[in-house]
Amino acid sequence: MAEFFNTTWPWYVAGPLIGLMVPALLLFDNRQFGISSTLRDFCAFVRPGSLEYFQYNLKDQIWRNVLVLGVLLGGFLAVVLVPGPVRTGISPATVRDLQELGIRDFTGFVPAEIFSWKSLLSLNGFLFVVAGGFLIGFGTRWADGCTAGHAITGLSLLSPASLIAVIGFFIGGLVTTHFLFPLILK
Repeated sequence: MAEFFNTTWPWYVAGPLIGLMVPALLLFDNRQFGISSTLRDFCAFVRPGSLEYFQYNLKDQIWRNVLVLGVLLGGFLAVVLVPGPVRTGISPATVRDLQELGIRDFTGFVPAEIFSWKSLLSLNGFLFVVAGGFLIGFGTRWADGCTAGHAITGLSLLSPASLIAVIGFFIGGLVTTHFLFPLILK
């Protein structure tokens, strides 16, 4: 049983567990799954009443913040309680493609050549992490939700706006993977 918690879970276990969150939240609490708005909640909590956008009843959204705290706590407990490194399953073809771009260390969850302090202090690392993070945040706000919110909740609710957003996310991911990623890493 310990082995089950010491490895990544297969899609047929993790997928349905995530998928069951959507109807559970809708049926039991009439809420839609998604956590990208917690940044708005945090800003409203830190600086109350200064901007109209942040003037709303935070108590109605406390569930979302508890969900984010649970995600953070769960991640922390997984790192502390699971001994040793956990290898993420990457296809051999992806490993070969990444090695051609100079990425060699696949021992952790993310490649150290991209996600490290040394990498962050380089121009490519700054573009990849900081500028990329800004663009993700901007896109999330512009699309009125994150990838998970649109793909999991929006599509299950048959939202045309979510379908357009998810198609845009996939196109952006393909462009980044096949065109921008090789430029940034070389």
